[in-house]
Amino acid sequence: MEKSFSEWKKRCLSKSDLSKKGNVDEDIVHLVSLLNSYEEYFTTSSCSGRITVIDTAPESCVVQKKNLVWLFVSHMKCTFDDVMSALDSSCGSAVLKFEPFVLHVQCRTLEDARLMLAAAVQSGFRNSGLTLSKTGKIIMAVRCTHSLEVPLSHQGKLLVSHEYVHFLIGIANKKMEENLRRIERFYQSIQTTVMKNKHQTLLDKEKKLATKKNKSIVRQKLGHQTDDCHNNEGSSIIEMDEDLHLAKCFSSVL
Repeated sequence: MEKSFSEWKKRCLSKSDLSKKGNVDEDIVHLVSLLNSYEEYFTTSSCSGRITVIDTAPESCVVQKKNLVWLFVSHMKCTFDDVMSALDSSCGSAVLKFEPFVLHVQCRTLEDARLMLAAAVQSGFRNSGLTLSKTGKIIMAVRCTHSLEVPLSHQGKLLVSHEYVHFLIGIANKKMEENLRRIERFYQSIQTTVMKNKHQTLLDKEKKLATKKNKSIVRQKLGHQTDDCHNNEGSSIIEMDEDLHLAKCFSSVL
């Protein structure tokens, strides 16, 4: 299992980033780097959170994956002009979405996964969970339900007022701010939890070594005492033999 995990980690981290963006989102680079620096973890996929305008495209539009056209994507807060410019390009049913931070981490052991899960839940990612594959891979998914999805247009026509669009953008931006705060809490929690666990593991190892050493010393002392007993017994027998010999000599003289 140890060898398999090390091989999985080496193979995964050596691969090219196959995401549409091609690299780790700026707001979670420090988090991903921290996780990958630990022997017990490595990240398999991530997204810092994003605000998007997606169009469910009719046949007349350029169709992309799953019949969706990405009109606007931002991993930061957005503006009214960003959204309205995207809606101008819509020819289907456009939806404004906020999708929160998501992260998948492969863990060496179930105990390592449990520690990571506790850190995620405490940081506000209460929908996080674990999966165990048939090959023994332990994957911890960090996620929450802090999302937003609202339809804005149909067949290219805006269904809501500009005032309502302003209102929705305000909500999406607030969710993004809270999302980033949770990421930072998670980052701090990981440092505290993992380092505390490493320190406790080190103390446990030192305690075991000390116990083993004490047992060895006790065995050595018991061994010496046994040897002394055997030696004393042997000398006593010699002394008895000498006494009997002297008694015989004394009897012959008489």
